[in-house]
Amino acid sequence: MLPEWLLDRVQTPARYLGGELNEATKADADVASRVAICYPDTYEVGMSHAGLRILYHVINRRDESACERVFLPWVDAISLMRERGVCLTSLETSTPLSQFDFVGITLQHELTFTNVLALLDLGGIPLRASERRGPDPLVMGGGPCAFNPEPVADFFDFFVIGDGEEAVDDLLDLFASLPAALRRREGRSDEGRHELLERIATVDGVYVPSGYAPRESDEGMLIPRSRGAPYPERVTRRVAVDLDELPYPTAPIVPWMETVHDRAEIEITRGCTRGCRFCQAGMIYRPVRERSLDTLVEQAEAIIANTGHDELSLLSLNCPDYTRIAELIDRLHDRLADRRVSVVIPSLRMDTFSVGLAERVQRVRKGGLTLAPEAGSQRMRDVVNKDVTAGDLLSAVRAAFRAGWQRVKLYFMIGLPTETDEDVLGIADLIDQVLALGREELSKSGYGRLRINVSVNAFIPKPHTPFQWLGLADLESLRRRRDLLRQRVTNRRVSLSFGDFHASLLEAALARGDRRMCDVILEAYRRGALLDGWSEHFDIGAWREAFGRRGLDLAAEAHRGLRPAAELPWDVIDSGVTKAFLRRELERAMRGEPTPDCRAAGCRDCGMTALVPECPVVTWAHVARGGC
Repeated sequence: MLPEWLLDRVQTPARYLGGELNEATKADADVASRVAICYPDTYEVGMSHAGLRILYHVINRRDESACERVFLPWVDAISLMRERGVCLTSLETSTPLSQFDFVGITLQHELTFTNVLALLDLGGIPLRASERRGPDPLVMGGGPCAFNPEPVADFFDFFVIGDGEEAVDDLLDLFASLPAALRRREGRSDEGRHELLERIATVDGVYVPSGYAPRESDEGMLIPRSRGAPYPERVTRRVAVDLDELPYPTAPIVPWMETVHDRAEIEITRGCTRGCRFCQAGMIYRPVRERSLDTLVEQAEAIIANTGHDELSLLSLNCPDYTRIAELIDRLHDRLADRRVSVVIPSLRMDTFSVGLAERVQRVRKGGLTLAPEAGSQRMRDVVNKDVTAGDLLSAVRAAFRAGWQRVKLYFMIGLPTETDEDVLGIADLIDQVLALGREELSKSGYGRLRINVSVNAFIPKPHTPFQWLGLADLESLRRRRDLLRQRVTNRRVSLSFGDFHASLLEAALARGDRRMCDVILEAYRRGALLDGWSEHFDIGAWREAFGRRGLDLAAEAHRGLRPAAELPWDVIDSGVTKAFLRRELERAMRGEPTPDCRAAGCRDCGMTALVPECPVVTWAHVARGGC
């Protein structure tokens, strides 16, 4: 929240107001712990994040705990705050960030790492955990980037790995039981801070970086090693098995302004076992877990009643894999259509899409349709284990056009392992086929505003995936293949866009980095790197200089290949999926051999049964019947 006298001097003051519908506020005297939950980007981005809404609800439902929100101000506000000495405060009560017991920061993307430093800096919190004194807040991280916490380990007191709902409850239970000497408000000493971190390290799924000493590997990477009890050799991620038992916000905050995802949301499943080899989420969020139909319908009705939204999105890595997806959509429409509430499925696979599902989704209103073939050739789709064919894509597109869609968005990647120019040109061939099919189908119905948006990004290897040992493709190859597509795709009905390859270079270097990256990130921040996920602010030059000042080469780190037997900085985190499984998948990828989904072909021995003994693999009867 900004002081009132600054609001008329910044863009979009609504970002800084607070006081929205369904906001939770609690008096300081009424709670034992105060948590600031931070999203390291702007209000409109952070307020669209489902995880933030869930944790806000989880914490505030406890009588003795309060949770408040903090987002990164825009550059104009940051400049004014620094100029006038204004501290970053929460939206709910204008409490300075430095006065909270815990400061939780979600790490959704590597290009937000300098934003994390800006949040701490503006909030008056020392950037490095080693520089914080006893009463300073404990800074905790979570999210997908926490599965390799080493690049930002110096800036966090601890990380929560995996599903946060139960872990956060355990942490707050621990905090509530503390003696006065370990509480911030009682003037906690440096020794008390260290003792508290030792206690926190005993919570399942928590990684405390200060309890691990980096050791250089044969490959020259820093590998964290436990200093001894109470710090485990490996930290096993938290897995919430029964989603129906988890608290879910049915009265989420309604923002003052339009956000990136300006709609109500219900999470229908968590996890995916399709096994796409490039997909980190598909590995680190296993196994598949579903909420029951009745629970979802009740949550949907409550959220719409409590917010007034006219659009409801179903959240999942792959919505049509929900075993009762058709029945769910029908029941939601039956309950919500009279209020003109549309149901949106943001994630679709070509092989599970059908005319019946298309017709169900578009009963109230239609938007665009997004499909992700990922690669242009079948050979390449087999390499990455994307178990769909060109025929699947064309069948899905035909169904969509017949159901009245006129806009289709397609996602592809280039720079995939073993990729050739022929594979890349296969993307252009697929686009041509989709274009021809669209013209044919829309001409029959009388529609004529066909539009195909194609997004092409560089493949970025991520930890805990079969491709974690591979480097980013060299920039020259990426640029040449981009130019090949530009030369082939010229139809005016097709909009072809490409991601920034320099941003991909940085993301690749940070994603598989080690603790040396901490110094690089801090150096880049001091050189002005901020809001790197926003193209107008991304400065690759500042990052090249930062790497150079720390004796590292940005390109070399991004393109680095590793032996499958190599020690990895993120081995300290046990995601549940074993390295043996990932190595087998890498070998199969190099041979172009797909691996079937365990829900269709039985257990593939990925390792999850060791973490979740009764791995809740759901039946796939709706697919066996041919979809919806």
